[in-house]
Amino acid sequence: MLKIVKDKLKDVTVLRLEGKLVIGDEVEEFRKAITEAVKEGAKKIVIDLSKLSYMDSTGLGELVRAYTTVKKANGNLKLASLTEKVKDLMFMTKLLTIFENYDTVEEAAGSFE
Repeated sequence: MLKIVKDKLKDVTVLRLEGKLVIGDEVEEFRKAITEAVKEGAKKIVIDLSKLSYMDSTGLGELVRAYTTVKKANGNLKLASLTEKVKDLMFMTKLLTIFENYDTVEEAAGSFE
């Protein structure tokens, strides 16, 4: 199961993911959250992965799709608080070279300025 909590830090939209980002309803929930944020005009988005316990290849693909969706809307998406599991997965797939990632949500939000 995936729980998504949407927060604001000044003009930055923060999506806090908790649980698993895997094929099925979880990926759909994440896609919906990104789409809604973009429709609401969010240009600065941080995804907090500190409580993400697991992500499969579909979840990884969905992160890439989210990044593309936000870029197409002239926005920027950054990652924060990657767990060791997620960091290792993204390192192996070379996705760490694409995403800007930060140790904390605050650092990621501050990097937009």
